Amino acid sequence: MVGHWTTAAAVGLLALSTNASPMQHMKRAPLFNYNGEKVRGVNTGGWFVLEPWITPSLFEGNAAKDEWTFSEILGKDGAKSRLQNHWNSWITQDDFNQMATAGLNHVRIPIGYWSVIPRDGEPYVQGAYEKLGEALDWASGAGLKVMIDLHGAPDSQNGFDNSGKYGSVGWTQGDTVEHTKNVLNKIRDDHAEHPAVSAIQLLNEPLGPNLDMNVVKQFYMDGWGNLKNSNVAVTFHDAFQGVTKWNDWGAGMWNLLLDTHHYEIFNNDQVALSIDDHIRTACDFGNQMASTGKWTVAGEWTGGITDCAKWLNGKDKGARYDGNLNGAPKVGDCTGKSTGSVAGLSADDKHNIGRFIEAQLDAYEKATGWIFWTWKTEGAPEWDMQDLLANGLFPQPLTARKYPGQCS
Repeated sequence: MVGHWTTAAAVGLLALSTNASPMQHMKRAPLFNYNGEKVRGVNTGGWFVLEPWITPSLFEGNAAKDEWTFSEILGKDGAKSRLQNHWNSWITQDDFNQMATAGLNHVRIPIGYWSVIPRDGEPYVQGAYEKLGEALDWASGAGLKVMIDLHGAPDSQNGFDNSGKYGSVGWTQGDTVEHTKNVLNKIRDDHAEHPAVSAIQLLNEPLGPNLDMNVVKQFYMDGWGNLKNSNVAVTFHDAFQGVTKWNDWGAGMWNLLLDTHHYEIFNNDQVALSIDDHIRTACDFGNQMASTGKWTVAGEWTGGITDCAKWLNGKDKGARYDGNLNGAPKVGDCTGKSTGSVAGLSADDKHNIGRFIEAQLDAYEKATGWIFWTWKTEGAPEWDMQDLLANGLFPQPLTARKYPGQCS
């Protein structure tokens, strides 16, 4: 073995000395060791991109269903006033300190294109991008690394309310892709050299089945080309193609980080799984993540074993779990799960959610790691990391296990 290693090392050195191009000397490693350390992080969902289920208080008593209609209905001045208060209070320096104290090393911060470079004639208001700059300093002070995540693209890349605009998928039409690249370049120019920023995500959850994947892949390649000489991991979402569909993509591209989101509640079959089947599914997914040949993180996942959280499926929509969405067969009762606190959950729910969380930690650390969705909510107990930590369902330290070996 020693002789084989020596030969390989010699060949490697020879290759470096004879083939090294000026471009190779420009390669810069990210500020986090994605090769050796595990990503353990959380998202700041609902902060700079509104989601009705995370902060229902902003959407009570009005017809808004996303940030676009929120800004449209309240008007520029009304929306700016409400949002400024929200940005200043929803997440603070203290939250970042709490994240670090819990043992986290990453925070993924979603932001919409409209906060960075707005488009003429749209109702959105600005101000979140300036707050992002403050947040990077908070993260740096707390010793956290940041993934800046472009969460909404012009005309919506997925039609979800979390893209800013619920409804149709209009991204890739007209100048939307070009505008998105300009937004990413501004984020790069403003923040890629910040000591907290270790990753920039090109786009959250483009809905691959509704888009031309050739266009998506070209956008990813162009985005990588624009970011490759900065010291960030260039992060791309699997576009709902399946995490292993990208195994053969990206040859010759360095500092690539594949982001995949794992939820087990957004169709009738998943929401009906037993807890043992939920755990088996998560463990299997961790094996898939570990097989990609790339740095791979579960950039969103949850303790949720139901879809009961109020408005999780969209404002004023019900849940599959209790049979109140799209004719789904009833699995169980959402009482105590749709709103409230972790402390108010039943003993069975606490046990099952704790098991599910620990299994996912084990699963995703087979690959590069994980970033939980989300840090806090106004009362969605399965999704609220701050509340799950406070009630012992999220392990402390993060490597502690009440339910060891679930994925072995």
